[in-house]
Amino acid sequence: MSLIITLNMTLMIMFMFLKHPLSMGMALLIQTLIISIITSMMNNLSWFSYVLFLIFIGGMLILFMYMINVASNEIINISKKMFLFTLIMPVCMYMIKYMINMNNYENLIYIFKLNLLLNKYYEFPNMIIMIMLIFYLLLTLIACVKIINLKYGPMRSK
Repeated sequence: MSLIITLNMTLMIMFMFLKHPLSMGMALLIQTLIISIITSMMNNLSWFSYVLFLIFIGGMLILFMYMINVASNEIINISKKMFLFTLIMPVCMYMIKYMINMNNYENLIYIFKLNLLLNKYYEFPNMIIMIMLIFYLLLTLIACVKIINLKYGPMRSK
């Protein structure tokens, strides 16, 4: 858990030094994945992290399409200082973790995990609502595909 948090902190610091929109998007995508993993581990519940990740990926796809049109031919420059910083920073943060006692925080997380078991969404009374929600999302997906109608080509006009 502490290694994942260290990686997340490194990405947050590295994000401030990135200049190209595509590298920023990639760092943001990796950071979203890490936050979803942390959320899943802390809550003992994975559906919330899946929904969070999928919503964020949908927004990132729209931003990615926009930035491809704006900055399509820019070259991504990777500086040696940034690469060195990316290698050294996780090691330093991991060493700081041992200097500061963070075990108390991790113990509190495991205590609260026992109280946050939310598997009751899949038990009998609520299972019917979950099945209805799944069918509603499937129906919405089919409606979106029918609205787009692939016969007429892409939605983007020239």
